[in-house]
Amino acid sequence: MVSSSSSSSSSSKHCKKNDSFNGCSNPTKKPRLSFISDSEIQSEFSHHDQTISRINNGSFGSCPQSVISAQQSFQLQFLRQPDHFYFNTLKSSILHSRSIIKSLVNARSVDEISLVDNATTAVAIVLQNYAWGFTEGRFNKGDVAVMLHYAYGAVKKSVQAYVTRAGGEVIEVQLPFPITSKEEIVSEFRKALERGKENGKKKVRLAVIDHVTSMPSVVIPVKELVKICREEGVDQVFVDAAHGIGCVDVDVRDIGADFYTSNLHKWFFCPPSIAFLYCRKRGEEGNGGDLHHPVVSHEYGNGLAVESAWIGTRDYSAQLVVPAVLEFINRFEGGIDGIKERNHEKVVEMGEMLVKAWGTNLGSPPEMCGSMIMVGLPACLGISSESDSLKLRTHLREHFQVEVPIYFRAPLDGEVGSVTGYARISHQVYNKVEDYYRFRDAVNQLISDGFTCASLSD
Repeated sequence: MVSSSSSSSSSSKHCKKNDSFNGCSNPTKKPRLSFISDSEIQSEFSHHDQTISRINNGSFGSCPQSVISAQQSFQLQFLRQPDHFYFNTLKSSILHSRSIIKSLVNARSVDEISLVDNATTAVAIVLQNYAWGFTEGRFNKGDVAVMLHYAYGAVKKSVQAYVTRAGGEVIEVQLPFPITSKEEIVSEFRKALERGKENGKKKVRLAVIDHVTSMPSVVIPVKELVKICREEGVDQVFVDAAHGIGCVDVDVRDIGADFYTSNLHKWFFCPPSIAFLYCRKRGEEGNGGDLHHPVVSHEYGNGLAVESAWIGTRDYSAQLVVPAVLEFINRFEGGIDGIKERNHEKVVEMGEMLVKAWGTNLGSPPEMCGSMIMVGLPACLGISSESDSLKLRTHLREHFQVEVPIYFRAPLDGEVGSVTGYARISHQVYNKVEDYYRFRDAVNQLISDGFTCASLSD
């Protein structure tokens, strides 16, 4: 059993029911002591399919039963008496969640924290504002946005929808993989900024930087890159941390970006779908503009946090259970910090076990991963395309009951027999060592059978 530190429980004092979205002080913290055992952890996640070795928390996250129950309670409250719920519960409960997040990420003010559906919505909010910079004449045609080549697919599509269509140019930071040090990232980022400035003819208006890239998964030195942006005169910096809170350390003031978003349903045990968007308070150097939620409702013009808290009649329950989540995580020693430290140690241990078994390599040094790590797959599996990686993932799920994403790395010119397939393994509190042994044994069985991806049909 492990003990916890003090927490903000669901019974903590809420704002008065007639308070506005932004008019409440920080949540009251109430000390308590509780314990959680391995059997209790498994009970909290007993709704998971027990026949599957799920080593892919990174894609959709996980939500414990106690939090699901809290969510269902809010859903029933709304359905029982919607008017009472809207006027007397919703606003104060959303503000309470925002206040907890404000403390967790070290924001200066709760006004800087908005709740949205997911990181993709946060990206749309920030890039929409960027597009307005062209239509309102603040930016010149051809001004630049810089982003990582590893950026999430939906983010790349959002950049296409908002930036290039508005007249902006996009420069992608080309990063190597496997990666050996953060200096490789810093060097390539500096080169991209230089290309963006083009001898002073253009201006880099926005840098979009991942905190933890999705595929391949690497922890990016965001603080160093934000500092470089400030030195090089980049207008604004947006950190896309879909895998941030609960996976890596998040201190928004220390990181120093203008905008920072993170999902809470991936590594913070919330149900889908909830994320926060931090917007550094206006008036501080490097920030400005007028951000709005892309869904316009009657709260338009009252500030992004208030706009985001009401975008029409919908299920807001995922945004209300943050106090219950905090109560759950503080049943673990060290709270969320203890969880992410243990997840990191375990995923590194399992990653090293797998590459030793297969004679391959990790995709990055252990210090450049959080709760996910890239594990090289044997070259003899013949992973030669993105289609192969998807087919192999499906094969592992259907024939070996292993759920794990596969990444295809195109070989460099002249490479022969190199590792071209990497599995992204995750570790969360519900995982057991047997999950990773099953994956190891499945791959060993495929090798023993002489399997190659070429044998799989489309």
